[in-house]
Amino acid sequence: MLNWDEFYSDGAPVKEKKKKIVSEAQKAEDAKEKKVEIATDSTLEQIAESTLSEEDLNVGREDLEALDGRVQVDQKAMINSRADVNQLVPFKYEWAWKKYLDGCANHWMPQEINMTADIALWKSNDGLSEDERRIVKRSLGFFSTADSLVANNLVLAVYRNITNPECRQYLLRQAFEEAIHTHAYQYCVESLGMEEGEIFNMYREVPSVERKAAWGLKYTKELSNPNFQTGTPENDKAFLANLIAYYCVLEGMFFYCGFTQVLSMGRLNKMTGVSEQFQYILRDESMHVNFGIDVINSIVNENPNIWDEEMKTKARNMILEGTQYEIDYARDSMPRGVLGMNAAMMEEYLKFICNRRLVQIGLPEEFSGVKNPFPWMSEIMDLRKEKNFFETRVIEYQVGGSLQFD
Repeated sequence: MLNWDEFYSDGAPVKEKKKKIVSEAQKAEDAKEKKVEIATDSTLEQIAESTLSEEDLNVGREDLEALDGRVQVDQKAMINSRADVNQLVPFKYEWAWKKYLDGCANHWMPQEINMTADIALWKSNDGLSEDERRIVKRSLGFFSTADSLVANNLVLAVYRNITNPECRQYLLRQAFEEAIHTHAYQYCVESLGMEEGEIFNMYREVPSVERKAAWGLKYTKELSNPNFQTGTPENDKAFLANLIAYYCVLEGMFFYCGFTQVLSMGRLNKMTGVSEQFQYILRDESMHVNFGIDVINSIVNENPNIWDEEMKTKARNMILEGTQYEIDYARDSMPRGVLGMNAAMMEEYLKFICNRRLVQIGLPEEFSGVKNPFPWMSEIMDLRKEKNFFETRVIEYQVGGSLQFD
């Protein structure tokens, strides 16, 4: 501690002496801070100058020169593009941007849906039959894994090989929607008090579920290798096969049996919360499938050399394999008639879907005479502006900023 008496030498009041010393100390501290600030600014400039070299700056300039200037629409392509993937406009695929906007407008979260009636029904001893409980468990068990597989495939394989920025924009939205779907299944499992270990391990413990998951995974292994890249006919075909596996089969076939079963329960006023969750998920998945098919067809149109007879045969066999695996799943998940349907009806429905997927990518139908035994599924996927089965809210729900009023 300072002894203020030592500074009392000229007869000035002690209080004045204190003020003088404090003032001088403050000036010294201010000067020190200013010196540090100047040094810091100088250091930042040095770091910035030493980090970004002229060679780094030339990378972007060289890209522009190689492309003869700014990005032009005809330089864009779905794969192996010569255009800068970081430049969103000008759009080449307006449909991709429209789907991105539609996906954002249709945003939803699982917690928005009331699960109270489902909880009471699930806990009731005589609320659901064993076959109905089996359907709910099987659906949650498969889909909780399937959407994770799709999300991983998008992030690890698809996104980095698609070289069109507006399509990449939609893929980012789709990846988020897959996360919401996985969240929804977990929310259903948690709300109903199911044993999580049983549900989330079905893809390893239930053969009919395991086969579907394993089938999808085999088409991701090669592409998830960081060294994989398109640009050769062989790799372009491998990438195309991945897209067909996930968009035409995993999302375009493997989802349909379980969705039909759960939505049928909702139509009978059972498990209405779970069914409503599935309605929103189905709306998203329908858009995913349509987007994927547009991507597949664009790649084929831009690279007709890879769509040879060998690739067509492979695509056909993949969709037929997926159809059979889903038929097997239908037989396993409903061994008896339930909810006004049975495995035979589901088999016809899946063959109907199979024909549709084949035609969508330019291949002939495989099953003649099959019809859709569940026309109400088409009505749900149309998502017209009408109240849903449970009179909870408009199916074509949109976030506030996207609503339009006549």
